[in-house]
Amino acid sequence: MSEEKLSFQAEVSRLLDIVANALYSNQEIFLRELISNASDACDKLRYLSQTQPDLAAAGHDFRIDLLADPDAVTLTISDNGIGMDRSELIENLGTIAKSGTGAFLNALENRKDGANLIGQFGVGFYSAFMVADRVSVLSLKAGEDQAWRWTSDGKGEFTVAEDSRPQGCGTSITLHLKDDAKEYLTPYRLDHIVKTYSDHISLPIRLWKAGEEGQEGAWDVLNTASAIWTRSKSDITDEQYREFYHHVAHAYDEPWLREHFRVEGNLEYTGLLYIPGSKPGDLFQPERKHSVKLYVRRVFITEGAEELIPPYLRFVRGVVDSEDLPLNVSREMLQDNPMLRKIRSGLVKRILSVLKKKADKDQEAYLQFWDNFGAVLKEGLYEDFTQRETLLELARFRTLNSDGWVSLKDYVAAMKEGQEKIYYISGEDADVLRRSPQVEGFRAKGVDVLILTDPVDEFWLSTVPQFEEKSFQSVTRGGTELDQVKAENADQDTAEEKEEDNRDVGTLLALLKLTLSEEVKDVRSSSRLTDSAVCLVADGSDMDMHMERILRSHKQLDEASKRILEINPRHPLIVNLIEESKKDGAADRLEDAANMLLDQARILEGEQPRDPVAFAKRLTDFMAKGLAA
Repeated sequence: MSEEKLSFQAEVSRLLDIVANALYSNQEIFLRELISNASDACDKLRYLSQTQPDLAAAGHDFRIDLLADPDAVTLTISDNGIGMDRSELIENLGTIAKSGTGAFLNALENRKDGANLIGQFGVGFYSAFMVADRVSVLSLKAGEDQAWRWTSDGKGEFTVAEDSRPQGCGTSITLHLKDDAKEYLTPYRLDHIVKTYSDHISLPIRLWKAGEEGQEGAWDVLNTASAIWTRSKSDITDEQYREFYHHVAHAYDEPWLREHFRVEGNLEYTGLLYIPGSKPGDLFQPERKHSVKLYVRRVFITEGAEELIPPYLRFVRGVVDSEDLPLNVSREMLQDNPMLRKIRSGLVKRILSVLKKKADKDQEAYLQFWDNFGAVLKEGLYEDFTQRETLLELARFRTLNSDGWVSLKDYVAAMKEGQEKIYYISGEDADVLRRSPQVEGFRAKGVDVLILTDPVDEFWLSTVPQFEEKSFQSVTRGGTELDQVKAENADQDTAEEKEEDNRDVGTLLALLKLTLSEEVKDVRSSSRLTDSAVCLVADGSDMDMHMERILRSHKQLDEASKRILEINPRHPLIVNLIEESKKDGAADRLEDAANMLLDQARILEGEQPRDPVAFAKRLTDFMAKGLAA
């Protein structure tokens, strides 16, 4: 087959343009990224060869080789791992097959240091173009005979052609270095970079060093080449822990927390886990996969298996190495393996225990974690019944009366006399929710309300009945029992005055019910409104209003439920309507007013009037009458 010229995916072209303009604050990171990819390729072949021994001969000596050629001004990074065929070269190097790519690139363009983002999206290969004006990739996939060469200058196109790789399966990446990147040809510089960033790699990283005149050259191993998680904590420096995190997480931020442990007994395994210091770019991808690698006696098995880490802990990075699982365990066997279930249970308990200790000892640091990963951790409230109580204790919330985060324990401790429920309001914008008519009465009585803006909130609330024997109640539902809460302000209306209000408003309520009977389930006098004239609430047995909107937007519900219209009997507009309702012919005169009140309540809920044209006409008529008066 002759050489074939292809174009990069549009997103790759944008990415290469960003990279070419020195996206990374530290260019030498390119070598860490390429070595990390080479290590992953060797891990994959080592795993596959357990069940397909013909892919790699017994005793296959996995390694990563560096070859610097000052005469050709090239640096080559080679591995003898899984390799790639033609289609994989095109897919892996010519496209970014990730959801959310557009948002990722926008974030990238607005950050000076994009190393963390690039690593998270698995496109660290493109960092080669920071130091090279041309890159050539020669690869032979294990089990195949035909090798392929991918070549590009990073300016919009690449070529793919048949080639040969005498040394067998694996990949060799040759960088044709720019004039200002020749420092990466010197053995001292390469040795320093490997020891700084890749010493933890469990494969030998070798550098070819030419011999003196008359002497043969030799391969020099640059790294320790031992699995870091198998070593004693006392033998590992903070820098080595940090660089292993950068490798295993494909990130360049500082880890928020690390946990290095060994479990012994009937089931033995070792773990080195990290929680990132910033949100990974793929945190909310639909697959919800984690990035914890599973090893069996230092042999890589798989990554992202849900049987190892539940989706609600997918922000965790690191490795788990089992002494008991069989080396030839397949992905299918993992799905129903009792030992793996025990490991998973132990990991979940350990991670949540570490978070609990952090929350108790360092509230400020814990809130940094919650800002990043709280929305993900809350998924466990409806996915993991066994850990629900612990997760409720770990949860933090914004509230109506607080500027910071509040725990449920603190919320319950601050509940008002007569308050029996934990009140919440959910929506998309916290500021809008704080101004909602439904919270006015709660604010007036000093009753705090949880402000919930994460999409997951509606789902866990439907499965969590209570906390410390206090049930959760949406303020957008009827029957909030707000009247039972003792008022803080002595100047608030007395019960007798409210009863008088209710008697006065009876005629208006009857008129509104008659007029709006096809649109609403009921019309009631409200104890929750203090400033607004009206609001809509759900009946106590109906679905929460925000939850219903979510389901309707996803075509899970065909039509909206009828709501209850609540009116504020002390609002000046309602007071005038009460007086007008007592006059003859009020039903006809107040029909437009009734519909205007309902449309106003819908608008306050972020919804459109049922009939926008009729609403506009009524509004125009009201304005005309007001100006005429």
